[in-house]
Amino acid sequence: MGEALFTSFGKAGVACHFIDLAAVPLPICDAGSCYSDPEVQRVGSLLAESDGIVLATPIYNYDASAAAKNLIELTGDAWEHKIAGFLCAAGGHSSYMSILGLANSLMLDYRTFIVPRFVYATGGDFAGGALSNPEVIRRIEELGQELQRVCRALRA
Repeated sequence: MGEALFTSFGKAGVACHFIDLAAVPLPICDAGSCYSDPEVQRVGSLLAESDGIVLATPIYNYDASAAAKNLIELTGDAWEHKIAGFLCAAGGHSSYMSILGLANSLMLDYRTFIVPRFVYATGGDFAGGALSNPEVIRRIEELGQELQRVCRALRA
């Protein structure tokens, strides 16, 4: 796998890693040999080493994407006792609460602490393939700040 699929950057003393699931060839979870896949191991290690995780996912038919759910199934233990936040994009305003099923699963299965500041954007918040709504951009920044605050508090 090329390094372009795993992008690392830092801001304000915080190291961040971006994993593009559209470009990472993760197998479908089969509850068997999939867990020994090298890409699963690599992604799982990055998640396990992190203090906090922001999962950005499109919402399809009132649920997180299959790729997001597959990631969690493949790397489940890496989510244990982590702090997680969500960025969601959907076609309309009606499914803004649809991430709660995934959040509940993470809380119950892996004791993941969920930051209660979800970001939800719709098609109207984008222009030319890029996020253009300043309010959504501000909420993303707030989510990042809140994730850092909770990570620091729970580490102390």
